[in-house]
Amino acid sequence: MPLPLYLLALAVFAMGTSEFMLAGLLPGLAADLGVTVGTAGGLTSAFAAGMVVGAPLTAALARRLPERGSLLGFVLVFAAAHAVGAVTGSFPVLFATRVVAALADAGFLAVALTTAASLVPADRKGRALAVLLSGTTVATVAGVPGGAVLGALFGWRAAFWAVALLCLPAAVGIAKGLPAVAAPADRHCAPALRTEVAELRRPRLLRAMLLAALVNAATFGGFTFLAPVVTGPAGLGEPWVPVALVLFGAGSFAGVTAAGRLADRHPGRVLAVGGPLLLAGWPALAVLADAPGALLPLVFLLGALSFAVGGTLITRVLYEAAGSPTLAGAYATAALNLGATAGPLLAAAALGTAAGGLGPFYAGGLLVAAALLVATVRPRFA
Repeated sequence: MPLPLYLLALAVFAMGTSEFMLAGLLPGLAADLGVTVGTAGGLTSAFAAGMVVGAPLTAALARRLPERGSLLGFVLVFAAAHAVGAVTGSFPVLFATRVVAALADAGFLAVALTTAASLVPADRKGRALAVLLSGTTVATVAGVPGGAVLGALFGWRAAFWAVALLCLPAAVGIAKGLPAVAAPADRHCAPALRTEVAELRRPRLLRAMLLAALVNAATFGGFTFLAPVVTGPAGLGEPWVPVALVLFGAGSFAGVTAAGRLADRHPGRVLAVGGPLLLAGWPALAVLADAPGALLPLVFLLGALSFAVGGTLITRVLYEAAGSPTLAGAYATAALNLGATAGPLLAAAALGTAAGGLGPFYAGGLLVAAALLVATVRPRFA
């Protein structure tokens, strides 16, 4: 894989760390800024909403600009937003910085997905996407626990500074390592914006986006409420929470790496095997929640399956959006983040059911079941 792909993955790592680390920083952040934990939790919603809205908006604004300049600009805005957030004593200002950071993150990922696909031959998009998404999976393994440790030792502001500083080598790498024009074709020859948006009328593209959103909703819903199960039904102490999160992250890295080699040529096999296993896996996690010896290996397995299937579906969005060369990444980003936004909300609603704290895992199973049902409506991916 080309070196620029790994430079893009470094930036994705920094952004993924920021997106996921906030959960461990909320208590200290809320106390410092004089708001409730519930109010501070709105920062997560602000980021997620900014990602969903920002993907198509920022990609449309940057579609005629050189990829390198756009990517560099998004990284620097993201870093600046975290620097401002690290020094402010105002919750509204911090809230605004999260929205700005989310817009920059969405724009970067939308352009990066398209750029990554353009850096490799047409039949290797899946492997390129696997390298790019590895930044997110490594963030769950190393970045999120690292942010939590920084927050515990030096306060939540230190974690924000760390993310801002982590963006700098990524920015230098993009400026020095990414070709001035990543795609061989002239971006000014791209179809008109109206033509690219019209691609959303294609049933195959919409189905790929819906499938990706459903599977990723299950992933983020289950991941969000994993910690209370570790300390509750599993009967493990607080120190085991980062262990479980790291296991999920390690599994996700393994899954997205393995699927990257299959998503281009054999996506149907990944979906045919991984889909039913996910359907059984999420409810199994609920049933075995009180057995740590089974729970922890299953967390690793579900991380691998979730990102293998989810990553393959995101790759399918890129293939199906071939008629939208500058917005394909935006469609993939929007599908991913629709799932990341809706999943935790549906999982939270499931907490109020008879299943209680295990409800999010049963909800994950239902979301995967819905995806498999949608996948049967039309012929499977070849």
